[in-house]
Amino acid sequence: MVELSDTAKQQLEDYFKDKEASAIRVYAAGGCCSGPRLALALDEPREGDQSFASGGFTFLVDQALFSQTGNIRVDMTPYGFSVDSDNPLEGGGSCGRG
Repeated sequence: MVELSDTAKQQLEDYFKDKEASAIRVYAAGGCCSGPRLALALDEPREGDQSFASGGFTFLVDQALFSQTGNIRVDMTPYGFSVDSDNPLEGGGSCGRG
């Protein structure tokens, strides 16, 4: 399941106001030292996707990713969208330089 906060829903409604609605993909983006993080992008459905409707929008999540994350929450912060899940993605490590 993808859960959309009211503030995130309002931001998406504002964005799509003058555009044709598109599916929104939740994906694992590289995160350097802190490991991968969940992010959003406009995309088309692919084989192996799970599709979730939330707040009038369609969210796509690769089945393998969804099996790792569990339920996903999309919220809005002063810095943009925040995407988290029941089971945060593991990875990352030290950013030592030398």
